[in-house]
Amino acid sequence: MQNPPDLRPDLSRARLTETRRPGQPTIGMVSLGCPKALVDSERILTRLRAEGYGISADYSGADAVIVNTCGFLDSAKAESLDAIGEALAENGRVIVTGCLGAEPDYITGAHPKVLAVTGPHQYEQVLDAVHVAVPPKPDPFIDLLPAQNVSLTPRHYSYLKIAEGCNHKCKFCIIPDMRGKLVSRPHKAVMREAEKLVEAGVRELLVISQDTSAYGTDWKDRSVKFPFLDLARDLGTLGAWVRMHYVYPYPHVRDLIPMMAQGMEAGVLPYLDIPFQHAHPDTLRRMARPAAAERTLDEIAAWRAACPGIALRSTFIVGYPGETEDEFKTLLDWLDEAQLDRVGCFQYEDVAGARSNALPDHVADEVKQERWERFMEKAQAISEAKLAAKVGTLQQVIVDDVDEDGIATCRTRADAPEIDGNLFIDEGAEGLEPGDIVTVEVDEAGEYDLWGQLIPG
Repeated sequence: MQNPPDLRPDLSRARLTETRRPGQPTIGMVSLGCPKALVDSERILTRLRAEGYGISADYSGADAVIVNTCGFLDSAKAESLDAIGEALAENGRVIVTGCLGAEPDYITGAHPKVLAVTGPHQYEQVLDAVHVAVPPKPDPFIDLLPAQNVSLTPRHYSYLKIAEGCNHKCKFCIIPDMRGKLVSRPHKAVMREAEKLVEAGVRELLVISQDTSAYGTDWKDRSVKFPFLDLARDLGTLGAWVRMHYVYPYPHVRDLIPMMAQGMEAGVLPYLDIPFQHAHPDTLRRMARPAAAERTLDEIAAWRAACPGIALRSTFIVGYPGETEDEFKTLLDWLDEAQLDRVGCFQYEDVAGARSNALPDHVADEVKQERWERFMEKAQAISEAKLAAKVGTLQQVIVDDVDEDGIATCRTRADAPEIDGNLFIDEGAEGLEPGDIVTVEVDEAGEYDLWGQLIPG
C-alpha cells in the first residue's frame, strides 16, 4: 500500500543513464528537490553533453559530481547537506548548485572542500565551474553538435517549465528571494520545446512553474489578456496528455475548464494542482495569502459543474504560527466541503529568511504532529470514498512500468507521477510498454490506489 501523498520536496535521486566513451571527461549528477529543479538538472546535463562530457551513473565513474540542491525547508537543507557530504566522501570533487546555492556560506561552512557553489538556474556559472574542475575534451567528429535533451524522467513523460520566479510574497516561503520575480519563457520557445519532446516519444507533458496560471502576466507588451490560456490551448493540440501543476485559482482559470471538459484522448487533462495551503481566513492572512476560502469553494463547485470529472490536488500547512484549534477545525470542515481528490500536507517549519519565523505563538511540535495525523486521516477517508466510487468504471491510463511478474503500474488521467496514486493491472499486461495509453475497467480500490482489468483495444 502506498504512503499518503505528500508534497515535501522529493529528495530522491534522479535516474541517470550512463553515456561515456573511453578517455572522455565524465560528470555525475545528484538532482534533489522539486520538478522545477529536475528541469534545471536536465538543462545542465544537456549543455555538458553537447560540450563533449560523458555522464556517469555512479560516483566512482565521474571526474566530478554536481549536486543540485533543495533549500525550501530546513529539513530539505539538511538532506541537501547530507547529499553533498556523501558525494564528497564517495568522489571528492563536488560542485554545488540549486536553491541552497543561494546561501554559499551555509554550504561552505558545512563542507569547505566543495569546488564551487552557484545559485538556482545559474547555468553558465555551473558550466564555468565544471570547465575549471574538469576541462572539456570534445571530439570534433561527434561532439559540439546540438544534443538531444538529457532526460531524468522516463521517456514517456517530461516536465515542461514555462517560467521562473514568483511575484507572491507568502510569509513562509523564500522561493522569490532565491529565484526572483516571475519571468515567463516566450510562447514560441515553450511550444518548440514541447513539440520536440512529443516528437521524441513523450506522451505526457507536466507543465510546471512557481505560478503557472500567472504565465505571461510579466510581459509588458502582450496581444492577449491571459497568455496562460493560449499556451494551454496550443499545448493541447500536440497529441499528448497535458497536466497542469502549481495553478493559482485566479478568476481566468475558469476559462481553462472547458478545454478540460472536451473529453479528448489527448489534450489538457481534467486535473488541477492548486496550492490552497489553508482555509481559515485569519491563518491565510498571517500567511499573506488570499483569504477568501468561501469563494474558493464556490469556484470549485463551478469547475465541477463545467467538468464533472475534474481531479483536484492541493497541499496544506498545519501548525502555522498562531494556528488555533478552531482555525484547524475550520480547515478540516473546509476539506469535508471541498472533497479534494488528492491532498498533501506538511507540518510548518521555520525557514531561514522567511518572514513567518518572526510571527508570535508558534505551535508546539507535538500539536503539529497531532493535527497532521488528524488532517491525513480525514484526507485518507475522502480519497478512499472517491476511489471506491470508481469501481466498475472504465478509465484511460498511461503505463509507467511493467515488472518481471507482468504487473503493470499505471496512472489514470487523475494521477500525476510520483505524487498521486497508481492503478495496477495484475493480469494480461505482459504485452504493455511504458508510455502505452490503454483502457481499464476498475475492479478494486484502496485508500490511494486502484486495480483493474485491461480492456482489449
